Amino acid sequence: MFLAGFIVAGSALAVEALYAPPYWVHALLWGPLILVTTLVPLRPVKGLLIALQYHHKAAESRFTGGEAP
Repeated sequence: MFLAGFIVAGSALAVEALYAPPYWVHALLWGPLILVTTLVPLRPVKGLLIALQYHHKAAESRFTGGEAP
């Protein structure tokens, strides 16, 4: 998500500085780009996180120390 924000904000600032288009052009350009840069990598990133949890044998946290208060 951080990368998507960097891409969209940087591109929007560059287009604004170079061409100064009206606001509706910004909405037309950056609305779909925001959706694409955030929704397309969602499944691969989720799969990567699950694979990393499996690889590192992640488990739920357990309290094993001392006496309970």
